[in-house]
Amino acid sequence: HPALQGSLTPPADCPSSKVLNFSPGPTNLPAAVESTILRRCFPDPSTKRLGSMALSHRSPEFGAILRNSIALTRRVMEVPPEYEILFTQGGGHGQFAAVPMNLCPDKDAKATYIVSGTWSSRAVIEANKYCTPTTISSVNEDGATFTSFPSAERIVAEHDPESKFIYMCSNETVNGIELHRLPVFDDVDNTTVPPLVVDASSDFTSKPISWRKSNVGILFACASKNIGHPGITMVIIRKDLLGQANPFTPGFLNYETNILADNVWNTIPTFNVDVIGIMMEWILDQGGIEAMEENSVAKAELMYGLIEDSNGFYGTPIDKSSEHRSRMNVPFCVAGGDEELTNLFLVECWNRGIVGLRTVTPFKQGIYLRASLYHGVSYEETVVLANFMKEFAARHSISKDVGETTMVAENVSAMEPASPDSSCVDLSIFSSSPTGVDMALTLPKNFKVSNYTKISRDMFAPPALAPASTTLR
Repeated sequence: HPALQGSLTPPADCPSSKVLNFSPGPTNLPAAVESTILRRCFPDPSTKRLGSMALSHRSPEFGAILRNSIALTRRVMEVPPEYEILFTQGGGHGQFAAVPMNLCPDKDAKATYIVSGTWSSRAVIEANKYCTPTTISSVNEDGATFTSFPSAERIVAEHDPESKFIYMCSNETVNGIELHRLPVFDDVDNTTVPPLVVDASSDFTSKPISWRKSNVGILFACASKNIGHPGITMVIIRKDLLGQANPFTPGFLNYETNILADNVWNTIPTFNVDVIGIMMEWILDQGGIEAMEENSVAKAELMYGLIEDSNGFYGTPIDKSSEHRSRMNVPFCVAGGDEELTNLFLVECWNRGIVGLRTVTPFKQGIYLRASLYHGVSYEETVVLANFMKEFAARHSISKDVGETTMVAENVSAMEPASPDSSCVDLSIFSSSPTGVDMALTLPKNFKVSNYTKISRDMFAPPALAPASTTLR
């Protein structure tokens, strides 16, 4: 089934007026931003004006766009004057190499890496090629999962004092954990620590950054989560860290080379720079970074609250008491990770135009889905997902065996359930055929004791109050 292969294109007869994309990235930008991009970047020929995609990167027209995007970023994120703002290519993986190559003149140079999840783990693997890293890991006792960050006290105690920098990822998208504020090491014991390097690819512009207080040396962010389209990465670097690059650093990765060339040493993606500027304008129009954080908190609280109120039908690996629950990426499982019920959940979401909860990744597919709540996902769209999850839980929260604890979704009335007419499912796709999907792939094993549904054409409709049946028909 397309939904089980990560398809982001729902059926044409889906009742939703738009695709609701909860992908971990790339993903949508806010509707108003996309509308402005269409108007500004793709002008009507009659205007006799070229869009940014067609502009030479050294033309005066693009120069104005570049300066505007930098100025807006500096204003939105309150970037101090001692920092330079660069637009680079190569994504986060490019920066995994660029950071040690720019800050470590040779392989013997030291660095400290905070390993808190998938992306920081990848970063230190790459760093091993260019420097000698010390790692401070928050991996759990199972040796595989991460549910927290090392404390500031532990980082101060365990970092290599000869390190050129301390590296961390402020939001681990795969693991669902986030530092809502960067650590302030001087508050620990007045120890002077090396400059902080932050991979903020998935949470940049969702909260303020304490540039000076946290001793930020470099912050980088891929655009394709909260600030733009894939193909460009923003790097913000403190000027005193320039001039230390390994002599083998390629020119397009060398921060000083690109700063001296005013950001156009090579042909940068002109369109993407323009889009970042438009996105920054939108953030200011919404009320700035404070409004972005308030909205992110509201969306995340809605999702985590639903999970907590489901009486175990939905679960998340990050405990309610944790201060590190991600606002950007909410991991959750369906019925304890039941494979067939999870598949059914994904199929029903897809048929309603809700996509991106499980995408194709290079990582092992576990039991958890992810709802990514970047700026392109509005609060209202998050409510649509929450409504469906409530309804789905009401239909499938049942006791598997007599004597086991019954999982019943309570408080369903807290939000209005989705309309019965919104269950847009083409049942022909569930026929056993070369082009269809076998019933066993999508029907939960405990379906035979469901108090709500029968194997019939109304199988995917909202719950009907009918007498309980313990046999399949």
